[in-house]
Amino acid sequence: MHDDMGRLLVLDPADDVAIAIGDHGAVASGHKVARHSIARDAPVRRYGQIIGFATRDIAGGDHVHSHNLEYRAFDRHDAAPVAAARTAVADPATFEGYVRPDGRVGTRNYIGIIASVNCSAMVCRAIADRFRDRLGAFPNIDGIVPITHSSGCGMDTAGEGMTVLRRTLGGYARHPNFGGVLLIGLGCEANQISGMLEVEGLVPGPRLKTMTIQDEGGTVATVKRGEELIAELLPVVNADRRTTVSAAHLTVGLQCGGSDGYSGITANPALGAAVDRLVAHGGTAILSETPEIYGAEHLLTSRAASSGVAAKLAARIAWWEDYAARNGGEMDNNPSPGNKAGGLTTILEKSLGAVAKGGSSTLMDVVEYAEPATTRGLVFMDTPGYDPVSATGQVAGGANLICFTTGRGSVYGCKPTPSLKIATNSRMYAAMADDMDFNAGAIIEGELSVDTAGEAIFRLMLDTASGAQSRSEAHGFGVDEFVPWTLGAVM
Repeated sequence: MHDDMGRLLVLDPADDVAIAIGDHGAVASGHKVARHSIARDAPVRRYGQIIGFATRDIAGGDHVHSHNLEYRAFDRHDAAPVAAARTAVADPATFEGYVRPDGRVGTRNYIGIIASVNCSAMVCRAIADRFRDRLGAFPNIDGIVPITHSSGCGMDTAGEGMTVLRRTLGGYARHPNFGGVLLIGLGCEANQISGMLEVEGLVPGPRLKTMTIQDEGGTVATVKRGEELIAELLPVVNADRRTTVSAAHLTVGLQCGGSDGYSGITANPALGAAVDRLVAHGGTAILSETPEIYGAEHLLTSRAASSGVAAKLAARIAWWEDYAARNGGEMDNNPSPGNKAGGLTTILEKSLGAVAKGGSSTLMDVVEYAEPATTRGLVFMDTPGYDPVSATGQVAGGANLICFTTGRGSVYGCKPTPSLKIATNSRMYAAMADDMDFNAGAIIEGELSVDTAGEAIFRLMLDTASGAQSRSEAHGFGVDEFVPWTLGAVM
């Protein structure tokens, strides 16, 4: 609804603030304007929910932002239950995917070269480079992707950091978007390939090869042997073909980055509407970024499938509160300078908009970082809010598509999983059209409703899963975005 103060949008009748649509005098587009006078220390509401507390008296019409609004803790665990989306449809949607030997389905057909440790990163890249112009005879292969990182040694071999790293690498090694994988280690690192294979239940075979630099006799010999092993994988992977499969085989990681004041109005609710459709067709959506649902977690626990699922999410929130305190931080430190420039003030406000990506579906499960998401429906994965780390965990957990909403203009790509960028506002979409896949800013212009935008995004998901390139894929982006979550001491 529109307030009577001009180009201002009121999201809920109980709200104390309205959102500027376009620049509103001295108030920038996407920022908040007080609808009436607000007393010092009074709660301030947006989306019908508390987003912070006034640090001074605020007059009606004033700009409401960091200078007069702040985060404070309060009891927020009494949310009313939210109606869940239906869980079945009469005419299930389909896409064209790659059915793997274990029954999972890929949306792409890559070969991965995965480093167990940073010390083998350079040979992984060198081997991939050798095939840059040699795939013409293998048209069914989307590319050779080196998966490299900065960890793998200098860490406790039995610690949490090693467990998470191995789980992440194992998730990529078995990812359905990889038709074949070559694992490469140095030989003396903490993250021994043999140990990772055992822990992750990976067995070398026609589609999984392993080697170490020290056993091969150095980098030159390793690159040569790596070329030979990739040459063995090429005909195997090239023989794979797309077939028609149910949308139930689609697992979508939900991300938002470079958020602004429109994120919770346009792109995130529209993606939520697409997620409800995906879940109704039997698919899976992974909502993540625990620090960015902080303050809105009650909206998820209120629609959890069971008290046990709700308790798992509450436990992760408690872990993050302790984690932030141990490291001298606060949960409200999350909003970035770009978020604040775009109109977001507190973590509460950011989280209330971010959680909208999950739609209205029942929360079916809560999983650890990079843990396989095997429960269909809406699943929450515990991850940091930093997008590359969060998306890496989602892909390791099985996401074969990423949907990424952005207001300031993220350009995130993500091999082997295609990443769709959904703009929150038309101004940014026009400025960065080469990087955006969908303009949810059309909702503000009245050209689309949230529901029609959700339907369009759902169809875009299916088209992309079937092989249509995302903008980041068209540019060749996505090789450098593998960033596992680093936990524990570096020794």
